[in-house]
Amino acid sequence: MSVSDSHDRYAVIGNPVGHSKSPFIHGRFAAQTGEPIEYGHLLAPVDAFVPHVRAFIEAGGRGMNVTVPFKLDAHAFANTLSPRASAAGAVNTLRFDANGVYGDNTDGFGLVRDIEVNLGVSLKGARILLLGAGGAARGVVLPMLDRSPHTLTIVNRTAAKAEALVDQFAQAARDAACRLTGGSARAIEAGTYDVIVNATAGSLDASLPECDDRAFGAGTLAYDMMYGAHPTVFMEHARKLGARGADGLGMLVEQAAESFYVWRGVRPDGAPVLAELRTLLTAPPHA
Repeated sequence: MSVSDSHDRYAVIGNPVGHSKSPFIHGRFAAQTGEPIEYGHLLAPVDAFVPHVRAFIEAGGRGMNVTVPFKLDAHAFANTLSPRASAAGAVNTLRFDANGVYGDNTDGFGLVRDIEVNLGVSLKGARILLLGAGGAARGVVLPMLDRSPHTLTIVNRTAAKAEALVDQFAQAARDAACRLTGGSARAIEAGTYDVIVNATAGSLDASLPECDDRAFGAGTLAYDMMYGAHPTVFMEHARKLGARGADGLGMLVEQAAESFYVWRGVRPDGAPVLAELRTLLTAPPHA
């Protein structure tokens, strides 16, 4: 019997996808848990998401991680959605079983777990500032509200987008007894925030999001969803203002761990995999 016959098949689908760390992460999770999975990556043309997924299912595939640019396609493809996927309007995790196609979004869970478990910062009762109002931001609002913060302020260059998110999550905020506000950079209240999350893509081109420097302080965790071998410009800016900086590598590992749990019902430990990935990311290239 070959490995393919005895192992359940999973993959990450995207375009591009060759750079994805998901095969490495899930390979480590499989070794750690003893779960019999085989995990690869699948490059799909931007206009051919559905046929590629169907072919994967027909070949015995059990689940997928979904990355850019297919998270909206995956949302439309699923016939059952988790509450957090419905709220996010996007899917990053697909599970294929006798009930059909289940779509979930583990990004926000990964962010919250990285902040609370790996970085040791509780979001309960915290003053949180979320920079950006695109898909990345929308995917994390509900999981953050679930932690019952004191305040969540959403700021975006186009104020109407931030205000739309405030409207979308108003009931969830009331349920969490959290004051939810948003708008342009002027919506930032006086005083430092406990947690500032950069959900913009600014770090990709080394640009800073609009944010009042007075929002940062010695007790602030400044979290950038982007990651790289070196601190992002947002992290460097935050550190100059006395804040603690963190990147999104832990979010990547923890959202993967939650996907693994959605598929297998087993929760792997993200911390050792994160440590190994960090070492690999920052190691100097071989001569």
